[in-house]
Amino acid sequence: MSNWIIHFLISNIFICIFTLVIIGTKKLLKKYLSATTQYHLCFLLFLLLAVPFFPVQIHGSQLFSWLHFFQTDSGLNSGTDTLSELTSNTQNILLNQVNDFSVSISSQFSGGLNTILFLIWITGVMIMSVLTLHSLNYVRSIKRSALPLQNQQVKTIYYNCLKELKISHPVSVYSTAFLKSPVLIGIIHPRIYIPIHLISELNPDDMRFMLLHELQHYRHKDTFIGFLMVISNILYWFNPFVWYTLKEILCDREIACDSAVLQMISADEYQAYGTTLINFAEKISSFSSPLAVGMSGNFRQMKRRILNIAVFRKETLYQKMRALIIYLVISAVFIGCTPILSVDASTQSVYHFSDTDKNISLLDVSETFGTYDGSFVLYDNNLDSWKIYDLEEATKRIPPESTYKIYDALLGLESGIITPEHSSMTWNGDAFPFPSWEADQDLNSAMQNSVNWYFQAIDSQLGINRVQEFLNKIEYGNQTTSSNLDLYWSDFSLKISPLEQVTLLKKFNTNEFHLNFQNVFSVKNAIKIASTPNGNFYGKTGTGRVNGQDINGWFIGYVETSDNSYYFATNIQSDSNATGKKAFEITSDILKKLHIWN
Repeated sequence: MSNWIIHFLISNIFICIFTLVIIGTKKLLKKYLSATTQYHLCFLLFLLLAVPFFPVQIHGSQLFSWLHFFQTDSGLNSGTDTLSELTSNTQNILLNQVNDFSVSISSQFSGGLNTILFLIWITGVMIMSVLTLHSLNYVRSIKRSALPLQNQQVKTIYYNCLKELKISHPVSVYSTAFLKSPVLIGIIHPRIYIPIHLISELNPDDMRFMLLHELQHYRHKDTFIGFLMVISNILYWFNPFVWYTLKEILCDREIACDSAVLQMISADEYQAYGTTLINFAEKISSFSSPLAVGMSGNFRQMKRRILNIAVFRKETLYQKMRALIIYLVISAVFIGCTPILSVDASTQSVYHFSDTDKNISLLDVSETFGTYDGSFVLYDNNLDSWKIYDLEEATKRIPPESTYKIYDALLGLESGIITPEHSSMTWNGDAFPFPSWEADQDLNSAMQNSVNWYFQAIDSQLGINRVQEFLNKIEYGNQTTSSNLDLYWSDFSLKISPLEQVTLLKKFNTNEFHLNFQNVFSVKNAIKIASTPNGNFYGKTGTGRVNGQDINGWFIGYVETSDNSYYFATNIQSDSNATGKKAFEITSDILKKLHIWN
């Protein structure tokens, strides 16, 4: 939840921009859009406001590429080159060789700040909810005091209005002494409420116009739109742009409703309809509830409505088609942009994987993952094919933990801080949580035991600028470091997705980075886990420990046979016990089922 509130607040920046674009588009194209179309254009706001609460992330590329994933392939029985020299006992030996050391970091500051922000937001939501409930109680009091309409003359006018609008399922009509102008209330079973004084002082023309207005609200389901506005007000109570746009929607709703009435009556009646609106202006503005729909509006809105009536001309078929095309184009553009508001869809936290031109099959290894969230990615070099478990999770960028040390070692070698022949560093005598760290280290031992101080020493000599340049050069994940180089691969600064891990491993193994061959060979040798006559098995674990709990486990690597290479990355996440060693076990099980490594 703490991460969610930050994404939510960031999304609001984009929402502010989008609301300005919506309002600007309306004003720019006002001459080409009818009042109804302008009103419908504002519905895009509700889509924008809903996206940050979607439970899953949305990628722009996924909007049209999900279809081919219906060809899901379990992939667990597909035969490939097999490394069968290892027995099941050997796998247990390998597990013991895969050391998985990590130190705990504290998220107290960021977590506390995020919690404060969340509490502020939820407090505002609760206050707005209470105010809404107060308004709802007032509406309920009107409902309780109302009686079914008895006046036959008003009933006759009402039924004539139903015929004019061709409404076959009439809405119930009630009379009440607590209102000064008619309103429509209710979402599932809406009712029209007419003030008693309008019935006793009946003016047939005024009553007809007002009933036509309320019935147009009924036809357009405006009470449901009102409900969406209430929810938006509650959730976005802090966003002035949303508040302003919602007020614009209120005005557009009434103008659209006026225009719908004018579209069906004769031009000779336009003035009379406007006169009705003016005569009841004072009474109309006396009742305002977000849960009721009537001829409401403040002075500014009433002025706009009167001006709309004064210049109104019935739409031609050409004008309707033109407005529809413009609306569809604008909607398509906005819908295409909405994924950036998704909870996890910021450019820093999601890798946008172009899957349209790739040979991809989806794996179902949920039983192997058990209760862990996460993903598995495998790339077959010969077939140029991907096997992926949980594509959505595979695109999420998360801290690489100690898997990043593969590339940190490369940087140290390329910079000359260590060399293939002289990679030893002397332990300074400081106490560490693991005995294996309290000794002199070379590249092999530091990689095998994931010795933080060894790689921190490399980074401290390089400096942040050199580290940043290297991240940019190899395009490592989000390419972001913190100002503190001690644990930037674990402190949520540097992030990478499983898909990117696999891509980088391939570039590393084939030296697409154009680095010194001996340096690449030295790192390969440092991450070699097993070797058989048929091939080699390489890998590196990583564990993210926050406040004493292992929440993020990695195992990445590749298998080289005599005629093929397989690159893989496994990530698991949980509230606890999500370790690199567990990710290794899951990976070994999947590779065995895929007949890649037994």
